[in-house]
Amino acid sequence: MTDLACETRPSRYNVVMALSNFSWLLLALPFVGCTTIPTSLRDKRLANYNPKIIATDAEYDPMQTPIAKQYKTELTQGEKVSGATLIEDGLSAFVIRAAFARMATKTIDIQTYIYSNDLSSRILIGELKNAADRGVKVRVLIDDYGTNSNIADVILLNQHPNIEVKIFNAVKNRSRILYYPQILMDFNRLNSRMHNKLFIVDNVALITGGRNVGSNYFMPETSANFSDTDVLFLGEITRGAADSFNKYWTHHLAVPAYVIPKAKSRRAMKKLEQKFAELERRSAENIRWYNKIISLAIYEFKNGLFDFCWGRGRFIADPPGKVEMSMERKEKYRGEIILALNRLWRETKNNVYVSAAYFVPGRGGMDLMRNEEKSGVHITVVTNSLSSTNAPTAFGKWEKYRDELVDAGADVYEFMMSAENLRNQRHERKKPHFSVMHSKTIVFDNKVSWIGSFNLDPRSAYYNTENVAIFESPEFAERVRDMILRDTQTSWHVTRDGKKTIWTGRRSGDKKPRTYTRDPDTTIFRRIFKKMTKIIPEKFV
Repeated sequence: MTDLACETRPSRYNVVMALSNFSWLLLALPFVGCTTIPTSLRDKRLANYNPKIIATDAEYDPMQTPIAKQYKTELTQGEKVSGATLIEDGLSAFVIRAAFARMATKTIDIQTYIYSNDLSSRILIGELKNAADRGVKVRVLIDDYGTNSNIADVILLNQHPNIEVKIFNAVKNRSRILYYPQILMDFNRLNSRMHNKLFIVDNVALITGGRNVGSNYFMPETSANFSDTDVLFLGEITRGAADSFNKYWTHHLAVPAYVIPKAKSRRAMKKLEQKFAELERRSAENIRWYNKIISLAIYEFKNGLFDFCWGRGRFIADPPGKVEMSMERKEKYRGEIILALNRLWRETKNNVYVSAAYFVPGRGGMDLMRNEEKSGVHITVVTNSLSSTNAPTAFGKWEKYRDELVDAGADVYEFMMSAENLRNQRHERKKPHFSVMHSKTIVFDNKVSWIGSFNLDPRSAYYNTENVAIFESPEFAERVRDMILRDTQTSWHVTRDGKKTIWTGRRSGDKKPRTYTRDPDTTIFRRIFKKMTKIIPEKFV
């Protein structure tokens, strides 16, 4: 389903942003090249680059690591068997990452679009450094645009002898004033993002899904909290993820972090260490509880208490070279992810449940779904409302497909901005001020689950590089389906009365449903802005 395919920060329509800064172009052109960095390993300035972590560091049997041995019986019960457990809430997502970093004995590989400069991200930096101090080889691959590596503390880890950090698809000139002119001059490459999200430990444990690294993905107390989905996999499926990571890691667009001036700054590293020391001094009690929670997660894993479902999985990712394709090639691109998605839709006989942050199916995708409904395949979709979305440009395109989809008979829900996120309720001390759905999850016929970084929109289909995990297990599919259905409880049910669109739902404390005939919880200015975005071509949202 090519056209059933956005996540940028903070605006998703970079062409408009670039053009709005066009006036800087003539002023900036004379200075282009003054403070540039290599953007490719082919640059002669990197002729003497020698990786710190080499192929022989991964020459070990993942099944002989302590992590694999905990579930040896299940992992050897058949060929290509993997285990999967759903990670619904943000705090669990962070705790599991930290716990596995502590259990690592060989390698940790992280690939992410965003690595924020906030508390949870820095705590994870501390976990990675502690693992490296024990001799674990750590590799971190971050997207330059998503992370803003000029200020990211994670690049400072590159100073550690057992840690190597790389920047993917780097912006050549680091001057802020020259950023948007560069987009115009190298638009084909810089409009693309490495949107992949992987956390691989000892080549046997894999965490993948929609979460980047940042407090708004992990901590429900943040003012803008992302409601997201990750999965912890064990076993064979991790092999495919590790192979994909290595392709990106060795690609010529993955340059060593030391090309960024801050990465070499001993002073910046010393400041980061001082922050950790100060945090430790001021928050001894909190740190004690934090360590207790991580230790409990490790105990549960080592005692077989993680609730794994067992089945067969397949990992798929776009090739890193996708970002270098010409615009014409990108818009005709039909990679493995698209082909797998089309095949799963064609093979589905009964129902499909979709949880998609940015749902822009395109004309081909819309026609397919309409035909599926006619043939008896019932579709349930949960996506962002206009009030909850952080991408109103994408919502402006979703709107026309939404009404067609409802008219075709599908159940459509839009996430409430003020949703009291059921996934986080057991942990929250206070509710988030602003909830944004960020999942990219599908369940086909209650037996096949689709989880990854791939948004069902044109940007994921044509421009960004993405990854997905496809897992065959009726037991696991039931859990993912139930999670999606729980999200409908904090969403507006969208129906139609003739040509009129109607939203119905209950907020916490409501004794009866509320009904709206325009986008709930929105100002007139947001609705006007949404209408203005309709002039933007769909392929650019």
